[in-house]
Amino acid sequence: MKKLLLSIVTGLLITANTHAQTALPILNAESGNRSLEQANCWSFGSASYTNATGLPITGSWSILSNSPSNPSIGACWIKTPWIKPGSGNITLKYKNQSSTAGSIRRIILSYIPHNAADPGNIKEGTLVRFDSISYSSPFPTTSQNLSFAIPAAIANSTVPYKVMISLVGVGGNSGSRLIVDDISVPGTYFADPANNCLPQVQILDKDGDGVADNLDEYPEDKDRAYNVQVPNASASTLMFEDLWPATGDYDFNDFVAAYDAVAITNADNKVVEVKITSNVMAIGASYNNGFAVQFDGLKPDLVQSVKGNITNNSKYSTFNDNGTEAGQDFLNILVFDQARALFPGVGGSGINVNPEGPFVNSEKVTVTIAFNTAKESAIEIKDLKLNPYIIVNQNREIEVHLPDYAPTGLANKKFFGTEKDNSNFEKGVYYKTKNNLPFAIKVEGLVPHMIEKQDILSGYPKLADWAASEGKEYANWYNASEGFRQNKLLIYLEGVK
Repeated sequence: MKKLLLSIVTGLLITANTHAQTALPILNAESGNRSLEQANCWSFGSASYTNATGLPITGSWSILSNSPSNPSIGACWIKTPWIKPGSGNITLKYKNQSSTAGSIRRIILSYIPHNAADPGNIKEGTLVRFDSISYSSPFPTTSQNLSFAIPAAIANSTVPYKVMISLVGVGGNSGSRLIVDDISVPGTYFADPANNCLPQVQILDKDGDGVADNLDEYPEDKDRAYNVQVPNASASTLMFEDLWPATGDYDFNDFVAAYDAVAITNADNKVVEVKITSNVMAIGASYNNGFAVQFDGLKPDLVQSVKGNITNNSKYSTFNDNGTEAGQDFLNILVFDQARALFPGVGGSGINVNPEGPFVNSEKVTVTIAFNTAKESAIEIKDLKLNPYIIVNQNREIEVHLPDYAPTGLANKKFFGTEKDNSNFEKGVYYKTKNNLPFAIKVEGLVPHMIEKQDILSGYPKLADWAASEGKEYANWYNASEGFRQNKLLIYLEGVK
């Protein structure tokens, strides 16, 4: 979710549902209608708009005080809406209607804190006067540029205040009033016109990244904000036939794993990290396969680091300094190099493929890939096209991918188009038989896998129809509806439906 930067122009009514935090606009009276500013939560005491000949300072309208007969701070004033004050100077233009009528003219600056406990309906705390300027006769009748520093006590505050500008004097009459224009107060608009102009509901943002704490998955980390499921890598089951380019027994339990990928993005929706989690559920072959993921289209140098992968025994891959696999055109991550090593102490050729058990759990592997977030190299969720595959029996030249997912640059092309494989690189067809049957499958959620030596087309009768239709029919071939599964041929592990 990105921060929205909106602008408000003085005199443009803020609608009742607006809660924009924007720079406080200059009050210049040019709307000619004070009620418009009042709808935007400005307030006035004994001050009106004037366009009488000779009175406006700039433009067609200015703000005119009441007759200056009372030096009280509350005699005549202008208040801003609730704001979060910034830093710098409050500026305005001032002149007097007459140079000689009266003895004193004074402009007084005050701030008002928010007081939620105030029993009234405006929730204003005790006013604090912080600056002023006084004039004695003769008063200036030409425009004066005035500037008052925002007090350090409220500068860059995260809580709301109002600023009050009082226009007062002693002596004179209705022809000797104060005139002001172009009032500018550094700060962020924080009033809610739809709620009696009270302060907006305070949005907590501890890390200051612009994402409210209640929406921020990482409220104390300014570099991280959201967890986003990678679209083509949501929680799923991967099943591989590792005798490719042959179909072997076609039971698809040679390598079965739960697979998930989550991207962590910052407040600007740029990818900071990707976490790939895999949990091997079954190994129905004697081969000791590795598991890897290619990020199609992304270059390896977009990555800062790779952590959590298991490659201590790898004799078939080398790695760049950032942890990505070396020699690849696209970003490749070796999640683990030997699936069998994730089942310590378990021997034999088959793991979790015999309905008689025993069933054992593997070590779960979570790999964290940290990306560069510099503007020129930052990536978004749409750029993440994950291509999971196995490396067969420690032979780096032999990979098995999902249907129509391209092999990596380290796969040996001599195996394609041999035995049962019907890949066609020119047409973008990969890892399919002549009947469009795959050598690897990914399905949403956790589903049961095949008993050893049982053809998956027997366990899931609709799979062949799905493949023959090129995915147009029976997209849910793996679900639990009647006629879609032969449960006596399937193994249900804990959590599998």
